[in-house]
Amino acid sequence: MSVRILQVLGFASEPALADRLHALGHDGCVEHLTLSHDDVHRRRLRAQTDKGTDCLIALPREQRLGDGAVLVLEPERAVVVRLAEESWIEVVPRDAASALELGYFAGNLHWRVRFREDTLLIALAGPEKDYLDRLQHFVGDGRAQVVPHDD
Repeated sequence: MSVRILQVLGFASEPALADRLHALGHDGCVEHLTLSHDDVHRRRLRAQTDKGTDCLIALPREQRLGDGAVLVLEPERAVVVRLAEESWIEVVPRDAASALELGYFAGNLHWRVRFREDTLLIALAGPEKDYLDRLQHFVGDGRAQVVPHDD
């Protein structure tokens, strides 16, 4: 089964929608469409819900997808967007000069980053090894350290 989606109806956090979604959820009628961070910036895409419904999305320019976006709200079914969990690499620069150079480097590569105290967090949009290979010249000479994480 497929559904054509031409608009975002609202967000699950809106009280009127939240009540309807809650009732549908009790009946097992809420489907979730899990999208990556990159996909929520697209206007046209095709994706499948957790229950197998094929969603053909074509949004107008002024509308955006986001976590909790309600795409379908019918008496017997709802489709709500969920953002996929993202993976991040944590990089700690040795000093202010290294931090500046690392930030410039990440910006030139158009990497999406966040900052946490003295740590640069880099969002993974591909294999982690590719990022580690690109960062090797910072790690190899001691200007930065990659913080290991458990998966």
